[in-house]
Amino acid sequence: MKVLQLIQKNLVYVIPLSMVLGLIGGGFLFDAKPLKMLIIPITFFMVYPMMATLNVKSILHVKDMKLQVTTQIINFIVVPMMVYGIGKIFFTGADEKYGLWAVGLFLIGVLPASGMTISWTGFAKGNKEAATKMLVFGLIIGAMAAPVYTKVFMGATVDVDMLHMFKQICIFVFVPLIAGILTQSYLIKKHGKKAWMEVYKPKFPPFSALGVTMIAFTAMSLKAKNIIANPADIISILIPLIVFYVLSYVMLSLIGKFFFKRGDAIAMVFGVVMRDLSIALAIAMTAFKEQGMTIALLIALAYVIQIQSAAWYIKLVPWIFGPVEEKQVQDK
Repeated sequence: MKVLQLIQKNLVYVIPLSMVLGLIGGGFLFDAKPLKMLIIPITFFMVYPMMATLNVKSILHVKDMKLQVTTQIINFIVVPMMVYGIGKIFFTGADEKYGLWAVGLFLIGVLPASGMTISWTGFAKGNKEAATKMLVFGLIIGAMAAPVYTKVFMGATVDVDMLHMFKQICIFVFVPLIAGILTQSYLIKKHGKKAWMEVYKPKFPPFSALGVTMIAFTAMSLKAKNIIANPADIISILIPLIVFYVLSYVMLSLIGKFFFKRGDAIAMVFGVVMRDLSIALAIAMTAFKEQGMTIALLIALAYVIQIQSAAWYIKLVPWIFGPVEEKQVQDK
């Protein structure tokens, strides 16, 4: 557990390191193809701990309707339009890979709210209860909307089997969600609420962090030879990713600053910016056959930008939204 907690606390460094190791390993040391069969179990291993710690009952008490509705409008209308436009601007080459990278960027845009939403909101002293609701709403809406959105917007670029994609989403979202809820209910019933909160709940997130590290290593290993053969592809991918995250942070900071309280604004920022790259990556690698490897490269690189940018943004939070209110400090 100490090793897993160390990984969780240092994801900013661990994920880039795991991707570099994957690049070296898949490029020079071993045949990475067998790793593809590990994608589904690793993804379940990564998503299930996150689901087990969710306070799903909190969504029944919607006191912050304006905040929740605004966040999901941004998640499912503004962000998909943004990533579609960025893809059209930056991925214009005739080679098939450009269209597939655009699909990867679009997948990031229609699968919002990872488990890291709650963690980063907590780090920045934001409203974690609101962030939890955003995560649950985003997972449910995204699971239903992603196959339709991808078919409508990207059907001309890649063959989208909506039914197959929905089945994959069920494997990566609803099965872990149900398993997580059952696990939480069982442990609370057997050991009590206090033991759940103090003993068992803290043990789950480090396993999710390990899963993120493993999936990043796997994705990079599988694509290593192509990256080594075409290093310029990294730059071609990183530029639009940086544009997407910068635009998102600026837009959300302005909306949060002018329309919401400090804690709610921070929750909204991370409820939109922390895209569910794990599920997007798993879907890319299982729902799009051989083309999925090319799509997955962009999503794997997004991990680096997303986590690094979140770490830097936390340093700017006091400057953007002001210091933590005294009442909020006492509540903590």
